[in-house]
Amino acid sequence: MQFGITFDYLCPFARNATEAVLNGVEEGRDWQPRYVAFSLSQVHTADEDPDVWDKPNGKSGVLALQWGLAARDYFPDVFPAVHRALFAARHDLGKDINSEQVVRDAVSSGGADADALSAIVASGAPLEALAVDHLEAAGEWDVFGVPTFLAGDDATFVRFMNRGDVDDLQRVLDMLGWSNLNEFKRTRIAR
Repeated sequence: MQFGITFDYLCPFARNATEAVLNGVEEGRDWQPRYVAFSLSQVHTADEDPDVWDKPNGKSGVLALQWGLAARDYFPDVFPAVHRALFAARHDLGKDINSEQVVRDAVSSGGADADALSAIVASGAPLEALAVDHLEAAGEWDVFGVPTFLAGDDATFVRFMNRGDVDDLQRVLDMLGWSNLNEFKRTRIAR
């Protein structure tokens, strides 16, 4: 099954869903995910302010997105581990992913060559990729947040409460083609 999943390392729900995708792929599920960067900082940028890909300094999460996109686009063999490590730096370790050293340490722990990724980030290519991913997701599927699953012409925003649960993800993937349900949202979470 082919599908896209939007992500931003700032979001714990994106981490939960991404880990489920990565776990399912590692288990051998017949999934062909496309990881689509979507900047939550861009969503919260005022109309008169520059886009985060035009002026990324100080925009929360954009640095980590650049390094993740560099791994995705240039070193796909280590991308899954780098992807996990960037989410872990933010959500498990409570680190500031706006710090280049934190991001370097995370990608290194994921098995990537931090110097090689740094050179790619310096080239500006990941910022261009962020703009393309974000604008495509917002323009073609009306994406407003992460994680959103993209399948054909449909986009579905989902928040998983449990980390990395492949069975939860399979339920959602099975429902992606069912368009008679627009929204299913609990008013309370019993936790």
